[in-house]
Amino acid sequence: MTEVRITHIGGPTTLIEAAGRRLLTDPTFDPPGRRYAFGWGTSSRKTSGPSLDIAELPPIDAVLLSHDHHADNLDTAGRALLPRAGVVLTTPAGARRLGGNARGLAPWATWQLNSAGLPPIEITATPARHGPPLSRPLVGDVTGFALSWPGQRHGALWISGDTVLYDGVREVANRLTVGTALVHLGGVGFPLTGPVRYSLTASRAVELCRAVRPHTVLPVHYEGWSHFQEGRGAVEAELAKAPDEIRERFHWLPPGTATEISV
Repeated sequence: MTEVRITHIGGPTTLIEAAGRRLLTDPTFDPPGRRYAFGWGTSSRKTSGPSLDIAELPPIDAVLLSHDHHADNLDTAGRALLPRAGVVLTTPAGARRLGGNARGLAPWATWQLNSAGLPPIEITATPARHGPPLSRPLVGDVTGFALSWPGQRHGALWISGDTVLYDGVREVANRLTVGTALVHLGGVGFPLTGPVRYSLTASRAVELCRAVRPHTVLPVHYEGWSHFQEGRGAVEAELAKAPDEIRERFHWLPPGTATEISV
């Protein structure tokens, strides 16, 4: 059994220390207060800042970027950080926009992170859809990631990315054994689009966990922005109705503090 250290920096941003490497998810380091346009008349205001400053980060071997075109997943300060990373893994469209050290992975494509004297980390892109059916031309491509390396006991470390529950995400249950799941929640919605949701709601997250059956679920990306419709309270209320076998898998990461997770 191996241990991973995960630090929740804020929103979707986490520092993952695994197999001797440091990986950063969806870098967001701008201070709060600014409003960002998301396209098609939608916008959101950042309501809280990161729990760690960029200057406090160690050297980063890889950035796992679910998508580059929404500021709640890659803001101005986060974008400036990218050239300092060993590699940036994201969608093929995102890699074309970013250039430089960005590499695009289509769903189920893999990238091997190699370092001398350390076990390889295999990174697999997993399907994600940032909204309802037929929304992809409007919201753009997104991706999740699954990380595997020798010695994992429970299974891969899976990062859902910003996604709703649909057949592509359910495919993760058929293809992978997931030990730890970093699940993007929040039930994103906008006044312009009414009840439509663009990320997992609490009830859909419970349904997802019934299908994927991870050993540990770590909620992220449910706070810090005005477009989230469900915060921690809504998630906890839904979990209170869920069976013990589901509820006991969920664990909240304290902001800014490295938490050891058995994988």
